[in-house]
Amino acid sequence: KVDLGKVMMNTVKAVKNAAVCFVLLPRFLMAAVVFWLLDFLCIRKRFFFRMKEQGGDATDPPVCISDSNRLFSLESLKAVWHGQKLDFLKAAHLGRGAPNTEVVRLEDRRHSRILDFAFQEVAQLNADIADTMVVYIEEAHPSDGWTSTDAPYQIPKHRSLEERLSAAHLIHLEVPGCRVVADNMEDSSSAAYGAYFNRLYVLHRGTVAYQGGRGPEGYRISELRDWLDQHRKALQKTESSLALNV
Repeated sequence: KVDLGKVMMNTVKAVKNAAVCFVLLPRFLMAAVVFWLLDFLCIRKRFFFRMKEQGGDATDPPVCISDSNRLFSLESLKAVWHGQKLDFLKAAHLGRGAPNTEVVRLEDRRHSRILDFAFQEVAQLNADIADTMVVYIEEAHPSDGWTSTDAPYQIPKHRSLEERLSAAHLIHLEVPGCRVVADNMEDSSSAAYGAYFNRLYVLHRGTVAYQGGRGPEGYRISELRDWLDQHRKALQKTESSLALNV
């Protein structure tokens, strides 16, 4: 007996995947060509020299690739496709409700939700107006995948929650005073927020108030800083107007 419901679901899923491939294919092929060109060291050095000449905010981490690292490979193309697909299908959009995805606490391995941490943990920077949390997701450059000698740690793909939590503890050492949690093994947060490779967000009252670009090239700490500065000014104006109305 044929399960028509299951057939319909599979058909819809296949059509959706085909549509995603159709939309993303030009951008993916462009990225593949760029990666292939950047494997020629003369082009790579000229490209990054131009980027350096254009300058940028000192707050933003530079995009650095050592000469020994290959960009055009099967693993790198799989990673690029994965990141582009997550970005395209993400549930988080500016001005809309923030996905309340599941994360895992490092200290007690309790499963929580991202929005549960709102206004609970105070970070050192902008502590007067914002709490900060780092969500550790799947590795962008695992030691058994698209490897990179520029990575501070050589971490293999996570095959269990224990491995992911262990790796997340290393990240915790890099950001003392900041709450660090790990994405679950279903990669719920990475998918919902299109976070692969990395991304910055501001969630305000359950809504996505700021959405940064997809890293590494779109990872702009200076842009987040400017947004927070504007937010602080807006809060000060609100407080002033409230004081006048008292």
